Amino acid sequence: MGNIKFVKENKEVIAADGANLRLKAIQNAIDIYTLFGKMTNCGGYGQCGTCIVEIVEGIENLSPPTDVENRKLKKKPANYRLACQTLVNGPVSVVTKP
Repeated sequence: MGNIKFVKENKEVIAADGANLRLKAIQNAIDIYTLFGKMTNCGGYGQCGTCIVEIVEGIENLSPPTDVENRKLKKKPANYRLACQTLVNGPVSVVTKP
């Protein structure tokens, strides 16, 4: 069990181990998409890259990056993840729409 702190929104939510970061954001009314992302997102399948978040604390409490993430984020900082591909296993702090 871990807490997800959404920094910009100043909101903290509880997540069971293995919870999907994108789904927890949506379930708690956290807007992870830009305007463009809202219109073009793939629904959480890792195909579009519009749910990028920045992990500012607790990156060790997340699942390892998937092959999809490695391809989509190869030019981004190492602490950027696709929310749809990220599973939470402990406390983490996230910046949406970095």
